[in-house]
Amino acid sequence: MKIVEVSNRARASKFIKVHHIIYKDDKRWVCPLDNDIKDVFDKEENLFFKDGDAKRWLLYDDNKKLIGRVAAFYNRKYFLHTGKKIGGMGFFECINNQQAANLLFDTCKKWLLKNDVEGMDGPINFGEKDKFWGLMVSGFTNPSYQENYNFPYYKDLFENYGFVKTVEQSTSEITLETFNRERFNRIAQRVLNNPIYKFEHYREKDIEKFACDFLAIYNQAWSHRTDFTPMTIERVHLVLKSLKPILVEDFIWFAYANDEPAGFYINVIDVNQIFKHLRGKMDLFAKLKFLWYKKFGRIDRARGIVFGVIPKYQNLGLETGMIMKFYDSMMRYPNLRSSELAWIGDFNPKMHSLFDALGAKTTKVHFTYQKVF
Repeated sequence: MKIVEVSNRARASKFIKVHHIIYKDDKRWVCPLDNDIKDVFDKEENLFFKDGDAKRWLLYDDNKKLIGRVAAFYNRKYFLHTGKKIGGMGFFECINNQQAANLLFDTCKKWLLKNDVEGMDGPINFGEKDKFWGLMVSGFTNPSYQENYNFPYYKDLFENYGFVKTVEQSTSEITLETFNRERFNRIAQRVLNNPIYKFEHYREKDIEKFACDFLAIYNQAWSHRTDFTPMTIERVHLVLKSLKPILVEDFIWFAYANDEPAGFYINVIDVNQIFKHLRGKMDLFAKLKFLWYKKFGRIDRARGIVFGVIPKYQNLGLETGMIMKFYDSMMRYPNLRSSELAWIGDFNPKMHSLFDALGAKTTKVHFTYQKVF
């Protein structure tokens, strides 16, 4: 077997090609968009390069056949906030062979050690946690947009190497049939009718206002986490830019208390129901197909990608108010039958309790692992 660093465009294209090889016979797999992966490693697009670096590698067998890939990265701001020099690895794909996986993991380890890094989390994104984060360990169906999908044997490849689970993140789904609208509408009325609270959905024409509100909420809602990295306005704009093709304005709700930004609930349409027809491309023909499927393809699921309320306004009902606002918006789109509630960590029991009360059922679980050198 041979490891080759991605050092030119041809190898970068092969890096994208690997998952087509690994999943060629898996009918459940939905190909991520090529550009979504390319942008992670584009120094002009990814602001994480300002305080760090990333490398990619390809793995060939003795017959010069592609059998794997991996990336490693680090961000110095992350070091400052956690007090540990922990980097990351991700975009891992590999045949079911522990020796091959170990070679990929060892390559990440050696490069990170050269950069004075003491360990690695994985498989994670070189960027925000809302995409390409964690190893799927259950629920190997209906992979969602920018959600890591992999074969079940990947779990053994990671754990046999010595990775230890640090976070368990779950995805739940709620349907119109299981949602107890009457009960939660009654609860929500306490905040919906209280004049000190108001709820607004996102409006693209007011993007500057909502970008600032998102920034204020995000940087307070997660500041207690040891692995928290503050958001910047530049990163908020990049996130909103990336969401534009799949954004429905009244699927994104903000809560305000005494005119202060207090919470948000960000939902998008499950465009993987479209992207499964595009094979990772977004050229002109693919864009036309995207628009056709978006209009006529009967997308029946939305996906909640982030839910946050600043600490002083938690447990006051704002969460329920935003859920009801989103539910009422869903009712205006007759094809929609369910909504995913993604990336709920095991460190957030209150959110788990809320979703249980809503009638949501866990459908997928991802693990974030760590390997200390």
